Amino acid sequence: MAFILNNIHKKFGDLYVLKQLSMQPEEHKLICILGPSGCGKTTLLNIISGVIPTDQGEIFGFEGKTISYLFQETRLLPWKTVQQNIEFVLKDKLNKNQRNSTINRYIDMVGLRGFENYYPDKLSGGMKQRVAIARAFAYPADILLMDEPFKGLDLQLKTALMEAFTNLWVMEKRSALFVTHDIDEALLIGEEIYVLTQRPSSVKGIIINNIPHKERNLHKENIRMIEQEIYQLMTSP
Repeated sequence: MAFILNNIHKKFGDLYVLKQLSMQPEEHKLICILGPSGCGKTTLLNIISGVIPTDQGEIFGFEGKTISYLFQETRLLPWKTVQQNIEFVLKDKLNKNQRNSTINRYIDMVGLRGFENYYPDKLSGGMKQRVAIARAFAYPADILLMDEPFKGLDLQLKTALMEAFTNLWVMEKRSALFVTHDIDEALLIGEEIYVLTQRPSSVKGIIINNIPHKERNLHKENIRMIEQEIYQLMTSP
């Protein structure tokens, strides 16, 4: 089944951000929304999550779904440890034994065993983002929304975090929508890549990437061929 966004319009005052935007992303896929900075990607996620309404258009398939949001900023609670930050989103969802089991599983999956009692100010930037990824996945949501969570990180750290994220996703196959302006991130993560125009944004085209995540390498010819497809789409009239 697919989610449906049909003819979405959104403007703020006189500024048109989204115009005639339509998408049908598949459930249980890693959907990448690729577009230039300032084109309205965050606005689109906010509409999908119900934070803001559309001015025009229809959205189907998100009704009754629970949503977890992974932001560019980690938004960890500084007065809580790694374990407590993850537990914070689970208190009303799982009993104590289930919470402890879930927390330990995700701490292991993002490689933070031994740091569960550390506070955020004692962690590196990459470790904080691992906590944020673990927290987003630990929350029992149907859909994961990701707003450029790897922006501003160096390539080595970004690659490690994207690998941690895709490993988690492969094990659970939740519906995930990931926005970025970075083509490399789209190539390494996305299965369906929606390419947006400049603002006011609409969908310029869709690229399908069926290469298994463990086989994706930016230096391989098959990935570079998909990169060329994206460039041609982005630069075409």
